[in-house]
Amino acid sequence: MKDFTKSSGWKKFQNGFVRVAGKISGNRLLLTLRDTFVLVAATTMIAGFAIMIQNVIIDPMNGLIFGKQGLGLGKLIAGSWSNWEQSGFYNGLKTIANLIALVSNGTLNIFALLLVVIFSYEVSRKFFIDKAEHMTDVLFGLGAFFICIPWNFNYAIPNTKKTVDVLNYIDTQYLGTQGVFAAILISGFAVWIYNKIAQKNITIKLPDSVPPAVAQSFSSLIPGSITLGIFIILTGISTACTGKTMPALFLSVLQAPALAISRTGAFAFVSQFTWSLLQWFGIHPSSIWGAIFGMT
Repeated sequence: MKDFTKSSGWKKFQNGFVRVAGKISGNRLLLTLRDTFVLVAATTMIAGFAIMIQNVIIDPMNGLIFGKQGLGLGKLIAGSWSNWEQSGFYNGLKTIANLIALVSNGTLNIFALLLVVIFSYEVSRKFFIDKAEHMTDVLFGLGAFFICIPWNFNYAIPNTKKTVDVLNYIDTQYLGTQGVFAAILISGFAVWIYNKIAQKNITIKLPDSVPPAVAQSFSSLIPGSITLGIFIILTGISTACTGKTMPALFLSVLQAPALAISRTGAFAFVSQFTWSLLQWFGIHPSSIWGAIFGMT
């Protein structure tokens, strides 16, 4: 009986699959996305542990240890749930839970902002290797992002049908997970524009006697100004044509549909099937799927 794995047709398929998968896994953009999300993943893990401790262990009313839905130690300690809610131990646990919740302010609630910083740096490092200073790109990636996010928005008052116009304050929802696509697209495009302009030597030249740090700041003035100016124009066009800022537009057009697809059974099947298939061919699956999982 002929061994199927040694047939010429199978060999051709295997070689072609490995070649295509190798090109995909070696793509600089996918590598940049993968490395970015790997670095940011540490903050999400910290947030996950903090939320677990807060809700499972510390929460005095709904946690699994002291709460009604768990072991109910609160009632055993105080004698009744009403006495438990009035006890100092309850208030102490509630204070600790509120303090632990602050971890989210430095992790999940600024997830998009962290992506802007790391993705700008990774794009600069991988696509513009010859640059002496990559942090300048991070500066303009951040600047472009803050130009694009809304500073005026409508706030819906909870439990009412009223809304309030909030002026000169950042809509913080786009600093968190809802701004993922905006963070990647805006910062990546900003770094690309800035470096393309800088490569054309459209810069301010200073004498060699000027300290390098000072010369670097002056050389970035024109490319940086043009880059930020482009994003001011793009923000104006987006708002005028769609009534939405760029992050809101990316959320509705790109991120929301991508999240919906990622929650389907078909997506789960394809990702898990190809994960094993890639491993079988000796290709590390995270090099291909890592960036996709990070964005969804």
